[in-house]
Amino acid sequence: MGLSYEEFKRIVGFLTGLDLSAYKSHQMDRRIHSLMKLWGLTGYDEYLRVLRTDAARFEEFKKKLTINVSEFYRNPERFAELAEVVLPELFRTGRRLRIWSAGCANGAEPYTVAIIIRESGYRPGAYILGTDVDRVSLRRAQSGIYAPNEVRYIPAAIFAKYFHASGSGFELAEEIRRMVEFRQADLLVDDPGSDWDLILCRNVVIYFTEAAKEGLYRRLCRALRPGGYLMVGGTEPLLNYKDYGLENPLSNFYQKIIPPERFRVSGRGRDAS
Repeated sequence: MGLSYEEFKRIVGFLTGLDLSAYKSHQMDRRIHSLMKLWGLTGYDEYLRVLRTDAARFEEFKKKLTINVSEFYRNPERFAELAEVVLPELFRTGRRLRIWSAGCANGAEPYTVAIIIRESGYRPGAYILGTDVDRVSLRRAQSGIYAPNEVRYIPAAIFAKYFHASGSGFELAEEIRRMVEFRQADLLVDDPGSDWDLILCRNVVIYFTEAAKEGLYRRLCRALRPGGYLMVGGTEPLLNYKDYGLENPLSNFYQKIIPPERFRVSGRGRDAS
């Protein structure tokens, strides 16, 4: 009797380091089986053998499971609010900001924030961190080279100032690339640290189960400093944001209003210890 699908998922979860149970099953199953069909595999034993012996296909498999779509100034109206409302408020504290792009994919998001800060001339600037579970995406981010469709929303003057042609794509200026640090991390497992002024977590949690989303949002909100902001995707509103100690001053922006020790755990009806 061959390997069952559930056994296959358990083993590849261990091999990839991903908790597949935290992802919505129908989306994860579709990705897994699409590669199985593409590669002409007929059973999970064969599938597992390929993943264990073919490094290139293993990386393709991991990339298929994780979300790696991003572009500069994605949802431009939200980045306009970030530039015109949120960042000016945060910089009025006079501190060097700590900004984290959680699930940064190819780096377009944290680089967009870096460009906004550079263009605005804020002092004393910011420490910007981009993390993603996929090392291939992080290598792309560090290279700073992007395809035409990934830079389509950049204002023309900004594009001309910070990009130049490189082969069939465009390379981001070194002065912006130096502003961002990249690190491999799994949002569902790794410690997010603390005292963040701004956390961007956009278009990632839509692929997670409700339990995984609740746990992640709770951890992200605890990682914010009082007064800090969480920026989420347009299709990811926090309906129970008050349970996390947040208010919602702008669309897709949530601001922390109470100290971490007073956060309520969503759905439990009591304060977290």
